[in-house]
Amino acid sequence: MQYTTPKLSALAIAITLSGFAANTHAQQQNDAGESVFEEIIVTATKREQSAYDVPSALSVFSASKIEEQGINDLIDIGKFVPNLNVTSFGGGQVSSANPFIRGIGLQDHLITTDPGVGVYVDGVYLGRQIGQNWSLANIDRVEVLRGPQGTLYGRNSIGGAINIITRKPGEETSNRIALQVGSRGRLNAQYYGSAKISEQLAISGSLGYNSRDGIGNFTSLDTGTEVGEYEDISGRVSVLWTPSANFSLLFAADGNDQDSGLGPYTTLIDELPNGAVFQSGLRNSDVGAPYDNATGQADLVDIGNSASGFSITADWEATENLNIKFIASTRESDYTTGLDDDSTAVNFLAFGESGESDQTSYELQFNGDYGQLDFVAGLYYFEEDGSNDQPAFTFNGGGGSEFLRQELSSFAVYANVGYNINDDWRVAGGLRYTEDEKDGFVAISGLFDASANEKFDELSWDLSATYEVNDTVTAYGTVASGFQSGQFNPRPFCLFGDFFGNGGVIPVPNCFDQDLENITALNYEAGIKGQVSDNLQMSLALFYTDYSDLPYQVSNTTNEGFNTVNLIVDQTSSGVEWESSWRIADGFFLNTSLGYIDVDVKNDNPFAAAPLTPEVTASISPEYTFGLANGGSVTLRGDYSYRDDLFGEPSSDPGRLTQIESRDLINLDFSYTPPSENWTIAAYGRNVSDERYDNARLNTGDYVLRILSNDASEFGVRFNMDF
Repeated sequence: MQYTTPKLSALAIAITLSGFAANTHAQQQNDAGESVFEEIIVTATKREQSAYDVPSALSVFSASKIEEQGINDLIDIGKFVPNLNVTSFGGGQVSSANPFIRGIGLQDHLITTDPGVGVYVDGVYLGRQIGQNWSLANIDRVEVLRGPQGTLYGRNSIGGAINIITRKPGEETSNRIALQVGSRGRLNAQYYGSAKISEQLAISGSLGYNSRDGIGNFTSLDTGTEVGEYEDISGRVSVLWTPSANFSLLFAADGNDQDSGLGPYTTLIDELPNGAVFQSGLRNSDVGAPYDNATGQADLVDIGNSASGFSITADWEATENLNIKFIASTRESDYTTGLDDDSTAVNFLAFGESGESDQTSYELQFNGDYGQLDFVAGLYYFEEDGSNDQPAFTFNGGGGSEFLRQELSSFAVYANVGYNINDDWRVAGGLRYTEDEKDGFVAISGLFDASANEKFDELSWDLSATYEVNDTVTAYGTVASGFQSGQFNPRPFCLFGDFFGNGGVIPVPNCFDQDLENITALNYEAGIKGQVSDNLQMSLALFYTDYSDLPYQVSNTTNEGFNTVNLIVDQTSSGVEWESSWRIADGFFLNTSLGYIDVDVKNDNPFAAAPLTPEVTASISPEYTFGLANGGSVTLRGDYSYRDDLFGEPSSDPGRLTQIESRDLINLDFSYTPPSENWTIAAYGRNVSDERYDNARLNTGDYVLRILSNDASEFGVRFNMDF
């Protein structure tokens, strides 16, 4: 049994967030020494256009800023994006990550649950992100869209979508190395190379090695493994064949392998004196220091994951106005992990687990541009076969096992049409029809087994209008829907107590397949973005989203075992998002972000609340670059990130003991670049005040799990060179 969510650190994305301008538009100096914002072209709507013109809240992160803020994974991204919170929700996986955009995400990782934020790499959907790591060296840019993206990105994007674009093999030979050495045993080494073999053939490759020591010790075991340590090796190869000017084939293969120590967490026992753990005689003093782990279960200490994938993309310019693209992909991943929930040497609550997933997807896409009229249309198919297995768990001194499997097939057809009324006004609209079919099976300890087949279908749509205020500023309004198919309960022990503590036990005839309904979202949004003056670039968005039949994963214990079911709610979210970059003086920029969200959960219980959703998120990032007499330059940078209080599960009841306090983080970076500009060396500090904070909390009724951050202070040196 675990509590993680899909692992997007699968992406090892190290994305930079220095405010909207620093990401959406690169900061540069022209020959006169004046700063300009260089526009970046994006493909967020599956067609090339300016980031200013996308009718949605959009953050774009260019590769040039990746290293400066020292962001190593998706959790770090959540430190700087408005209304984005990324936490690790236990389960032992060090690289596990759980993104919540505007209050929508996923608290679990099991095969029957689906993420609320869709992640794509070069147009390929990653249905399961556990064990899929991406080298920073091959990333060209990352586009993050906030709000439902049901028409172009389809299912499982009711909170938003993250679109990762890797570097394509180039026309010229180029090489890049990046090294990082720091405290806590930090050692990162990456290589990226691209070469043109002939006029028609180019190849690129990347190889990465990332490692860091742990944050605590396993005090009851004689092991060389530390709490929170990890070592990851990843690689990617791409081959681009261009037999003619209007046709190309891109072949890409990638893989990673990671070995880790169990992630940091601790168990609160004394706070629930009526719980089974306290009644067994165990106490908080048996658990030890928060970042140490007193488990006596040696099989849970070492965990790992691996993944590999292959894709082929055919791109054909059929006519001057019509482009046809076909993307085919296959991926497989597996992992081993687990938790000793009592956190003591006693074998009282121990849950080891393994899992695997195989995915295949196909997309045929048509992109047309006929002057004032343009369109994107396509057919999409995705299938997945995956399982989670707990071959032997210990619960309240008794043994058991659990096996969960799901086969999924999904088909969709979509079209989005845009029309430029004149030079200033553009309107667009889209439709997407989706059919999902899920076959699920669960077996628990010989006590219960069930199978189910469910089919879902939904028509998603969107309408938008953009107005070009001037050459550099655009206003927009959009109404968009989103869809997610219903989900089987992940750990159905069929008798469960009232989650909010109202007493009683609720009998459920089949709590595996329980009243499944389509999960839908309807989003209203208006915004303005662009370069409002020579010195200020900004983005402002206002939104209101209505969600229906939204599942929250809630967990408690029964006499039979650990139970996790879906609490179905309706929810509305409203808020504001701001990102900006202000050039105070030549070479001196102040980048800011601010997000505010108000979430109203419609449930009979007054304590119902959106989990892992802070009301306020904010960041301030000053950056100053000055020239030296030798022609080189020095850049001084600081990053401050704030995350408000939040709840670890869908309850604001103080008795649930799952409130998580706010946290403040500070990063520093001082770099030197020589006149040749082909290398950079920097000294950095991450979380310089050594802020220790919770990432999530889970109250089972018998004990409280505190999922701790793996984010201790770190100081070191980084170096990169292009040659």
